[in-house]
Amino acid sequence: MNIHILTNKNILGVYAGENAAESIKKAIKSNGTANIILATGSSQFETLNYLIADKEIEWSKVRMFHLDEYIGINQYHKASFRKYLIERFLNKVSPLMETILINGENDALEECKRISNLIMKYSIDVALVGIGENGHLAFNDPPADFETEKPFLIVNLNNECKQQQVNEGWFNELNEVPNQAISMSIKQIMKSKKIICSVPDKRKAIAVEHCIKNQVSNLFPASILQLHPSCDIYLDYDSASNLFNLKH
Repeated sequence: MNIHILTNKNILGVYAGENAAESIKKAIKSNGTANIILATGSSQFETLNYLIADKEIEWSKVRMFHLDEYIGINQYHKASFRKYLIERFLNKVSPLMETILINGENDALEECKRISNLIMKYSIDVALVGIGENGHLAFNDPPADFETEKPFLIVNLNNECKQQQVNEGWFNELNEVPNQAISMSIKQIMKSKKIICSVPDKRKAIAVEHCIKNQVSNLFPASILQLHPSCDIYLDYDSASNLFNLKH
């Protein structure tokens, strides 16, 4: 795990975006195509903006999967990750070779099978991820399943995870947040050749501390990133503050 600490979240996003853009272009140059995983949420805003602005990326040679989606949320709900990716990314770049979005309105078991069968056909070149306030990776809340070989699975969302979604403005009240989601599994994320993890804000400082300083444990799901051979984690002074007692 390579740790990069930047002064603020905007600069963090630029550096993560630059890394992602170069990794995508490198994969296209080597293989003719690039297979990527995109995350959503506030941690990805500036990174996606950087990718959109890079006119050298041949998006027609890129296949995209996304990490997770709520079960029972339609595409037009403000919390929908499909809506997020369509509006904040897909509508702003030239058409991709293939876009695989999770449909949380379908039968959840059948949807897991559908996208699992698709992702198993490909080797993922670059995965963009974040870390939740409870240390989750994708929607794998603690205690996360580190053993399942399923690429996608149905997961239960704990109250800390659900409260984060309310605090970020995606839902108005806790009881509006779905109890379950479809999430990419830990093992599937770890199969990515390169992982770029962006974690801004003070509210993530405890999770960052647990996932970087503690031993790898499914109680701190993102701690598994310590074991990945090519993972860059981008922090700002706020999210890294518990690591080195950083002060502005």
